[in-house]
Amino acid sequence: MIKAILIDDEIYIREIVKEKLTANFKDKIEIIGEAGTVKDAVTIIKELKPDLLFLDIHLKDGTSFDILSQIDHKNLSIVFITGFDDHAIKAIKVGALDYIIKPIDTTEFNEAVLKVIESYKVDNFTEKSVEVSKEHFTNTSAKKRIILKTLENIFIVYEDDIFYCKSEGNYTTFYTQKNDRIVVSKPIKMMEELLSKDIFIRCHKSYLINKKHVIQYNKNGHLIINETHKVPVSSRRKDFIIQEIFK
Repeated sequence: MIKAILIDDEIYIREIVKEKLTANFKDKIEIIGEAGTVKDAVTIIKELKPDLLFLDIHLKDGTSFDILSQIDHKNLSIVFITGFDDHAIKAIKVGALDYIIKPIDTTEFNEAVLKVIESYKVDNFTEKSVEVSKEHFTNTSAKKRIILKTLENIFIVYEDDIFYCKSEGNYTTFYTQKNDRIVVSKPIKMMEELLSKDIFIRCHKSYLINKKHVIQYNKNGHLIINETHKVPVSSRRKDFIIQEIFK
C-alpha cells in the first residue's frame, strides 16, 4: 500500500483528491495525512514518512519548493497540483515530475496516479529535477488560471482577467476581460474555493470580486470595477471591504 499525504491550502481541493483516491485507488493508496501550509507540511512529512505527495505549488506561506528544501525527498513520488499556465507545466515536465491541473479532471487525475503506481519505486526525482523546476518558478511570472466549463464550451481563464463573479442560484457567472460573461453550473461557494484568497473577496453574499480591478467605492454602497461594472457591497461587510481594498 502506498502511503500518501495531501498538501494544498484549499480544503475543497483536498476533499476532491481524497474522494477520487477512495473511489478508484483505495486498495493501492492510503491517505495518512494532509496539510495546508508549508510549516504543517514539513512537520507531517517528517513525522509520517509518506511514499507519495500530492503537492500544491503555491501555498499561502510559501511554495512547494520551500517544503522540498526542508525534507529528504529522494525516495518520494510527487504529483504536483497546479493552476499555472503552460510555461510552468513545461518546467515540471523538464524536471520529470507529474502534475494535475486545477480544476481537477478525473481522467487526468487517474492517469497521473496510475503512472505513480506503475513506477512506484521512483528514482528520477532528484535534486537536479527540483532545481530545474524551482528555477522556472523563481524567474518567471506564472499566472494562475482556472478552467471554466459551460454547457457548450471550455474556457481557460487567468485570475487576473476576472473582474468579478455573481451567484445566481446553483450557477455562477464570471465577468472577464476577454469573455464578457461565462456561466458555469456550480455555486459561487465552490468557485470561491478555486480562486486565490489574497485576490478575491466576498463583498456580498452573491458577489465575489477581484480586488485588482476595483477603482472606486461610492456613497450608494457600490464598488466600481474597471469603470464599466457596478457591484453592491453588503452593509455588514462595508468596513471590511474598504479596509481590505483601500488600505
